[in-house]
Amino acid sequence: MAPYLNGGTGVEMMELSPAAVAFSERRTGSSMMEELVPEITTHALSYLDYPSLCRLSMTNSLMRKAANDDNAWKALYHKDYTLEQDSVTPTNGWKAYYAATRAIVNVNTEFFNIVRDKSIPSMSRFWLNADYVKCIRASGELFSGYNAVIQSWQLVFNWEQGLNFQVRDVRARVLTDMAWVTMKTYVDLDTGPFNMTNVFEFHNGRWYMVHHHSSVMNGEVEQHNVHG
Repeated sequence: MAPYLNGGTGVEMMELSPAAVAFSERRTGSSMMEELVPEITTHALSYLDYPSLCRLSMTNSLMRKAANDDNAWKALYHKDYTLEQDSVTPTNGWKAYYAATRAIVNVNTEFFNIVRDKSIPSMSRFWLNADYVKCIRASGELFSGYNAVIQSWQLVFNWEQGLNFQVRDVRARVLTDMAWVTMKTYVDLDTGPFNMTNVFEFHNGRWYMVHHHSSVMNGEVEQHNVHG
């Protein structure tokens, strides 16, 4: 992006030549980026997406410092995910929290891909093999324990003809070794969504599902009991 300087009239903006920029930096001993107040830098970086901010951090030491600024990552988190956690103070900073949230959202997406594929082997690997895992469906049925949960998915996959749905309003909260994701899942856009909550635990370097809960907003359980 070409640098600009206010011409003093308050109306026109004059583009600086590379030579003028170099002269200015030699005169002040700092780059134009360094002379920007932090609020302006953060605002400028807020227009970048996740890949662009990561690439910027690899250009030079100045850009790395700017791109790793906690406020920049907080702004990106709020833009990409939610404003609900504005008061949260992540232990390892907003950059790490953004990465953790991105990871758990991708894991949650994998869950829906497994449901679409109706793959029992994949679903079996996706859930933690523990006696405390639970699956609560929109019908009100509760399945407790690993074997019961996987058998319930086998019944769903055998019964349903095809699963075509849209997932919206995804909200994630990530702690050190636990995360939960809430969302609305539309099977039929004309009849309303499921409210869903997925809970995950982190074991041996990866996330596992330990709880799935689905409910129907309008109470028409018989019509909507598809994958919840």
